[in-house]
Amino acid sequence: MPTRKTTPSKKKKVSSSQRQRKSTSPKKAAPFTIQNHCLIGPKVRQKETPNKSGEITPKYLVFHYTAGRSAQSSVNWLTNPASKASAHLVLGRDGSITQLAPFNVKTWHAGVSNWDGVKFLNQCSIGIEMDNAGPLQQVGTTFKAWFGKEYPTSQALHAKHKLNEEPCWWHTYTEAQIDAALELARLLTSTYGLKEIVGHEDIAPERKRDPGPAFPLAHIQSAGMGRNTEAEEEHDECYRVTASALNIRKGPGRDFEAVSAPLPLGTMVTLLEKRDRWYKVETNDEQDIEGWVFNKFLEAV
Repeated sequence: MPTRKTTPSKKKKVSSSQRQRKSTSPKKAAPFTIQNHCLIGPKVRQKETPNKSGEITPKYLVFHYTAGRSAQSSVNWLTNPASKASAHLVLGRDGSITQLAPFNVKTWHAGVSNWDGVKFLNQCSIGIEMDNAGPLQQVGTTFKAWFGKEYPTSQALHAKHKLNEEPCWWHTYTEAQIDAALELARLLTSTYGLKEIVGHEDIAPERKRDPGPAFPLAHIQSAGMGRNTEAEEEHDECYRVTASALNIRKGPGRDFEAVSAPLPLGTMVTLLEKRDRWYKVETNDEQDIEGWVFNKFLEAV
């Protein structure tokens, strides 16, 4: 069995995180365009909601989770006059998108809200609802949403919300959703000159917890606003393992299986993704082991 090195190679290694970032760089042709304030692109459809009022000049982009059973059930609800709620887009778990109103029309997604000195952000924001069940309750080996649907361990994340004192279980987002959210954030920011990208939890912290810790909002904010420069892409965050043996798992939690033998003391890793107390990393050696580790046992170098 090959011995794992504990120091970075002198030759610069192109990590998978660098490859992933380059594949989603601003230079890549966006799959979406905007014409007359309507989204055009693959897997995009239009379904008008009656729950809208007046024109707006968008300044903010607000991400939500639907806390619903499916994207279609959420579209049905947000186009029902009885709901008195709506958003501009509903983003499905397969990356499909339903637009309910043009981006220059007010939808009813923010409610009582306050951000950057602005109250009631419906008047100046674009709302994206992502198909996601939200908080989950563990029931045996599965996880149940408030509406009774059960989800497997692979779709559950145990994490602490920044506004809560204790961690709990959350429904995860799909790669297709996150990729689409990133492209939408870039496109909407560049098209409308948006000032900021926020979560519903930011503008209504006393009432809301969406999109929650399972959504990489910080990354979407940074990349969507064009803050991930070429210089940043060339300098990954590196860490050293401080535990005598650190488990590396398939997902961000102790319930996920290990992907390899534990990483020994001194192993050098590159950061790929942050999820509260868990980091997704890649080892800086020929084995290129990739997985999730508990960040308490990592030291920045």
